[in-house]
Amino acid sequence: MEVTLIDSTLRDGSHAVMQQLSANEIKAYAQGAEKAGMPILMVGHGNGLGASSLQLGLSLLTDHQMLKAAKSRLHKTKLGAFLTPGFGTIEKDLNPALADGVEIMMVASHCTEANLTREHIEYLARKNIETYGVLMMVHMASPEKLLEQAKLMESYGARAILLMDSAGSLLPDDVVDRMRNLSANLKIDVGFHAHNNLGMAIANSIAAVSSGAKIIDGTTRGLGAGAGNCQLEVLAAVCEKLGIKTNIDLYALMDLSENVVTKIRKFPQDITAVSLVSGMEGLSSGFAPHAKRAASKFGVDVKNILQELGRRNVVVGQEDIIIDVAYNLKRKKIKPATEPIEALL
Repeated sequence: MEVTLIDSTLRDGSHAVMQQLSANEIKAYAQGAEKAGMPILMVGHGNGLGASSLQLGLSLLTDHQMLKAAKSRLHKTKLGAFLTPGFGTIEKDLNPALADGVEIMMVASHCTEANLTREHIEYLARKNIETYGVLMMVHMASPEKLLEQAKLMESYGARAILLMDSAGSLLPDDVVDRMRNLSANLKIDVGFHAHNNLGMAIANSIAAVSSGAKIIDGTTRGLGAGAGNCQLEVLAAVCEKLGIKTNIDLYALMDLSENVVTKIRKFPQDITAVSLVSGMEGLSSGFAPHAKRAASKFGVDVKNILQELGRRNVVVGQEDIIIDVAYNLKRKKIKPATEPIEALL
């Protein structure tokens, strides 16, 4: 059995450093990823091309600067970028990224809105660019609905489909049900992207591989939104013990984690109360910093904000609702699910 690993440390990992990756950090990481034999390195704002904004976080560097910095250190490793229609456009964001040397494109949508990716995937297919369709927040759709949406992306010209557990909300059996249905009914490869809000990232990724996934997307040191992503060096080690071939230099990947990522990250990727509630409520991990700021501003419990967002099934792009929820919790127009416990020390 063999699996292709995709490294999103310089994309999803950007969330963990508030989109403030420097050119030198990108170059150092890209050089290490190349040495480790990583086949694909994703680079950019955590929400993809064109997403740098006040609402989603302003990047320290432009998309062009980030891609250029990474490309300068890559030779065998392919440079990848991520795009969500609505944040990124073909003329303003996609074409410049291709000019900067991007070889792999991920085009993403909410798990029930694959039709929004048609223009972008078909455009890339005409240009013969290797393109993966990504369905986000997959805990919100049944295996049957996900297959329907994946088939749309396949028909547009996607060469693989990745299921993204954006909220870190799935358990291994949930992953098996979704991945088996896709791998049995699609003509193209399928993959999985895990988050660790419930501590299931490694287990879910292995469950995906056992159910037909040929691609696993993760990050070194688990760097990412919320409790982080599937930790690539741990996954590579587990795969080695299970006899799953990755073609990765495990010790070079460990060195990259120890010598580069520990200097980039601002804090360890712990499973905090905030990330745990996000996983339980099925919320995108990217909501956490926004919810924390709103909780501090209005003097309310961040857990109650997240619980209310979960009740409303809020998805990425609806971050403005966070302020409304915090404001109404403060005014007691929303009944909190829990009362905060006073500090004991």
